[in-house]
Amino acid sequence: MGPAFVEHCLELLATLGPVRSRRMFGGHGLYARDLFVALIAFDRLYLKVDARTEASFVAAGCQPFIYEGKGKPVRMSYWTVPDEAMESPALMAPWAQRAWQAASAAKSTPRAAGQRAR
Repeated sequence: MGPAFVEHCLELLATLGPVRSRRMFGGHGLYARDLFVALIAFDRLYLKVDARTEASFVAAGCQPFIYEGKGKPVRMSYWTVPDEAMESPALMAPWAQRAWQAASAAKSTPRAAGQRAR
């Protein structure tokens, strides 16, 4: 994953407002207005999903982010986007908005608030 791909992803998510990246675990975390909305891993962009938004990603044929943890697969709440969404900010906008909604909802849940307090 080169810097050009990271910049491309930042541009795609720009409809959310200022977006920044931060290196993490061999990939990048992408933040919009200080919410963690996406990650880049294995040369792919994954957007945050939740129970309300996941069905849209499933219906579009997207794939979840899964990694190997302690000898078993771990599925995270991040999914790829449709290939065509990678072509322009306009095509990415509805997917980025879903990611923003999921990240915003996660931030406001009691569980998330308790985890931040630790």
